[in-house]
Amino acid sequence: MLKKTLLTLMLGSSLLGFSQQNYQPSQVNLKARTEFQDEKFGMFIHFGLYSELGRGEWVMNNDKIPVNYYAKLKDFFNPIGFNAKEYVSMAKNAGVKYITLVTRHHDGFSMWDTKYSDFNIMNTPFKRDLVKELADECHKQGVKIAFYYSLLDWTRTDYSYWTGRTGKGTGRTEKGNWDDYIRFMKNQLTELLTKYGEVSGIWFDGYWDQMEEEKAGRSEKTYLDWKMPEIYQLIHQLQPQCLVGNNHHITPLPGEDFQMFERDIPGQNEHGLSFQKPSQLPLETCATLNDSWGFELKDNKNKTFREFLHLLVNAAGSNANLLMNIGPMPNGKVPQPFINSFKEMGDWMKVYGESIYGTRGGYLPIQKWGAVTQKPGKVYVHILKNNGEKTITLEKFPFKKINSAYLLKDKKTIKYTLKNNTLTFDSYTVDEQNPDAVIVFEGK
Repeated sequence: MLKKTLLTLMLGSSLLGFSQQNYQPSQVNLKARTEFQDEKFGMFIHFGLYSELGRGEWVMNNDKIPVNYYAKLKDFFNPIGFNAKEYVSMAKNAGVKYITLVTRHHDGFSMWDTKYSDFNIMNTPFKRDLVKELADECHKQGVKIAFYYSLLDWTRTDYSYWTGRTGKGTGRTEKGNWDDYIRFMKNQLTELLTKYGEVSGIWFDGYWDQMEEEKAGRSEKTYLDWKMPEIYQLIHQLQPQCLVGNNHHITPLPGEDFQMFERDIPGQNEHGLSFQKPSQLPLETCATLNDSWGFELKDNKNKTFREFLHLLVNAAGSNANLLMNIGPMPNGKVPQPFINSFKEMGDWMKVYGESIYGTRGGYLPIQKWGAVTQKPGKVYVHILKNNGEKTITLEKFPFKKINSAYLLKDKKTIKYTLKNNTLTFDSYTVDEQNPDAVIVFEGK
């Protein structure tokens, strides 16, 4: 009997790995992927103990703060200004379709009522489950909720920090058991996927800590076995519709449902992290409204609305969503410049939203003058920059016949010529007050 049981367990373990290597997403997962591509616009929230120090979410690593010192921050964490209704209402009014909340960052602090770590929000003066409050409000207002979860940990001794690239200065000397750490993550993920209602996605980060640094042609091998097939299967078993993504900056792994690009439009690599090529999976670009993810007291490099909008349009034109980040202040309030930016986006979306929602990347890549989005029967031309051209020419235009052409803002008809699949029309002036002239071509 013992031999038979062992054989069954070994076979089950083997099939577990095999099933994820040959991952076939369920119908509800495929439906969720399509909805994700239609949504186009999300809000990222980086908030945690690190917010108190006002030097970004990497402060523990950057300042080499020992674990026992950093842990003292939980005794001061009391963001009484946090109001889930205000957060979700701000996002919804801006046209945001989903929120991705940081539940646990690299510092190992859990923002929910977890029974698998004492280093959590219930052991602070705040004593409230922030994840639950935000998730409940999202469900109430009809905004989807996704959870960011760090694979990397700068505090635990069973995390393999001795092979990792970061967290070397946090004072750990004991080397724990890696399998214990994997079990810990599975337990926490199970909590997040069973206690907070429907979860639209799990957004992993930190996998890169166990790899060589980002560079062209780097190996995709890791310094240890992350057990990702097991972790991905656990998620898909608990919530089949939940989309799994991993910010590892490499080709998507088996079992992943979308691909993200950090601070870059897919196909670009301005920040030196995105050497990977866009895949056939749904795509997402994550970006910051200033230069920081977590609250940075001295960061006043806020993007103009025009820069914000260009990111959204260029992401959509590249067949990707934009996940725009906010870093709340230590008191739990959202900085006013971020509130202003999202309000401006909401006003813009009320007029131009149809050129973003439900579209796919244009038949042309991003151009010097702007980008193209499209949906069945419609092509949207977004003029974002004036480079001195009086006319714009689109070769290999997908419509053989155009039924109508007009400015989306006021439905004003525009003149054009379509000959031998080449479309020509007058350009329009854009500036800070009018940052995107959107022209609609209807046809077939």
